[in-house]
Amino acid sequence: MRADEETEIVVPAGGPVRRWLRVASDGGPVDLGAVDPRSTPGLPAAGEGKERKLWARRQVELIGAGLARQQEMLFATAAAGAHAAQASTPTRGGAGLGRGRPGRLLLVLQAMDCGGKDGTVKRVAGAMNPLGLHIRSFGPPTRQELRHDFLWRIRRALPPPGYVGVFNRSHYEDVLVARVDALVPERTWRSRYDQINAFERELVDGGVTVVKVMLHISPQEQARRLAQRLTDPTKHWKYQPSDLDSRARWDDYQAAYAEALGRCDTDAAPWFVVPADRKWYRDWAVAHLLRETFEGLDLGYPAAGFDVERELRRLASGGGDG
Repeated sequence: MRADEETEIVVPAGGPVRRWLRVASDGGPVDLGAVDPRSTPGLPAAGEGKERKLWARRQVELIGAGLARQQEMLFATAAAGAHAAQASTPTRGGAGLGRGRPGRLLLVLQAMDCGGKDGTVKRVAGAMNPLGLHIRSFGPPTRQELRHDFLWRIRRALPPPGYVGVFNRSHYEDVLVARVDALVPERTWRSRYDQINAFERELVDGGVTVVKVMLHISPQEQARRLAQRLTDPTKHWKYQPSDLDSRARWDDYQAAYAEALGRCDTDAAPWFVVPADRKWYRDWAVAHLLRETFEGLDLGYPAAGFDVERELRRLASGGGDG
């Protein structure tokens, strides 16, 4: 069978990909140097052939179909809860987050420039229903945002109940860029680790499932991708001269990431490091992370909050109360 003819999802080798990619942290800085950006943790034998890129793309499509179904269940559960609240009646049945919690899922993507955040959104999130997605990107804060605490704009960008949210960059910029470029005093950015942990704990307690992913690329791969952006006119729009300024601070950024991952990895909101030099593996791994996360939510379609047989009779009689 050719790679593009695969009809079943092949699970990661050696257990869930979550186990392979969860950061190893004791609260101190994570050793990113121990993670090979070209490695493929958990990749099964089926993905090691000559057609591995085609195989991985097909697998992401298959996983995406399942994600879309889980996404629909998430949305349906939230919608049923909203309808019940309007009618002032409790929901009947339901599963998982349908038991009264306004379920949402938030995927946080962080990476160095050219790390593949946009590609991951396109390949993985793009496999789901766009009507149920809430995608937000974060650049330098505006004047209005600077008048508030650093989490203000993040709270305003959270996905509504029933939606899958994707943050392309996030609140972690305030302990990464803010640290490396000395935008605030050290005591300020250091205090933000505890604020972030409290914020994410609040999200989880409110029914938000948080998945945080660092796409880990090598400086060699970044150089190759930057060169592509400079030599391909159709990619000039992706390039900013400041990209090279950030690249010159590579070691500083790696140290900032190492501490942020270690200080803010919790069981409630875990960090995963995905080797991202190989785009096809990156997409495969993130797709499986989402698949495993959704499966852990034990979702289901909510039961009808009305008498189905009565509604069928009404329909057969032409509607109304007959």
